[in-house]
Amino acid sequence: MSKSLKRVENALSAAGVSVQIVETPASTRTAAEAAAAAGVALDQIVKSILFQGQSGALYLFLTAGGQQVDLTKATALAGEKLLRAEADVVRKVTGFAIGGVAPLGHLSPPPLWMDPHLMGFDQVWAAAGTPHHIFAIAPATLQSLTKAVVAPFTISA
Repeated sequence: MSKSLKRVENALSAAGVSVQIVETPASTRTAAEAAAAAGVALDQIVKSILFQGQSGALYLFLTAGGQQVDLTKATALAGEKLLRAEADVVRKVTGFAIGGVAPLGHLSPPPLWMDPHLMGFDQVWAAAGTPHHIFAIAPATLQSLTKAVVAPFTISA
């Protein structure tokens, strides 16, 4: 088992949340791939999008699969100019490779926000630390676990 997957399992277990992590034969690197693997609507997929501020800090935006982060709104929430985080920085800070970034279990948890669109579903699916592992969770539970601030920061893709 990968270290990344184990961190996600441990974070869920430590929080007392029982979910089934599903290993998929096909990649779930993209929201479309994850939706196909889970058999759900695109917007039920939680994309973990990381941006880096001018200060060097990372900020995580949990975004519905069919939405895009509006950089102007995200910058206002973070309080500093943001740029897409580079893959090596993402791996170093979170412990996850792009395409498998989970919403929890980070080496250094960044401040995070959650797309209110996700709250309209009974369950959403998120990466579990690898490009082949996903899990379903109630969005309110995910918000509580991650302590994400629910705020509007997206535009339709």
